[in-house]
Amino acid sequence: MYVFDAPQQASLAVEGSADRFPVRRIFCVGRNYAAHAREMGKDPDRDPPFFFTKPADAAVDTPCTIPYPPLTDDLHYEIELIIAIGKGGANIAEADVMDHVWGASVGVDMTRRDLQWDAKETGRPWDWAKAFDFSAPIAPIKQIANVPSVTQGRIWLAVNGEIKQDADIADLIWSVAEHIATLSQAMTLAPGDIIMTGTPAGVGPVVPGDVITGGVDGIGTLEVTIGEKA
Repeated sequence: MYVFDAPQQASLAVEGSADRFPVRRIFCVGRNYAAHAREMGKDPDRDPPFFFTKPADAAVDTPCTIPYPPLTDDLHYEIELIIAIGKGGANIAEADVMDHVWGASVGVDMTRRDLQWDAKETGRPWDWAKAFDFSAPIAPIKQIANVPSVTQGRIWLAVNGEIKQDADIADLIWSVAEHIATLSQAMTLAPGDIIMTGTPAGVGPVVPGDVITGGVDGIGTLEVTIGEKA
């Protein structure tokens, strides 16, 4: 028994199925494309990857309309390859990572950029910039057996039909196998974990009424409309 009704399980759509993927945690890899690292004022390097998190219920199915969030005047998009974990484990070897992957998708790491810059300047965590409501719109997850590759393929994003981000997931500084293996050294991964693998260069702001489209070749596409301010 609970003192009030337990929250509904966060979940995402599965491509071609009425079943849903239960979301346990959302891990995000920071600065995982060299060109994006440069545009954020950092040198691209092979230092160990770093991670931040979003709450599970930040995930939202696409297509969708999300409200422009409070406390910001600088909401940015970041298109990302999404990996969905189906088998848990700790200290996973790079060669074994794909045995733990249930599927893949494409999503947008919505970011309150002004709050992120403030956090960086003051040495504070990024939570207020990254971990807000509706901050992880994600397309239906495709089972990994139907995914042609998580090591190469065009990744792109457009705003109102104008291409803003256009790269290849082969440009990841840390591959899917590398950064998931690293993450599993810090904590035990579990079924339902989602990994947002980083964004290429070209991030920028959106305003209410803008329509974001994007995708990863062979994996999926999405559409997100920015609604009025919450």
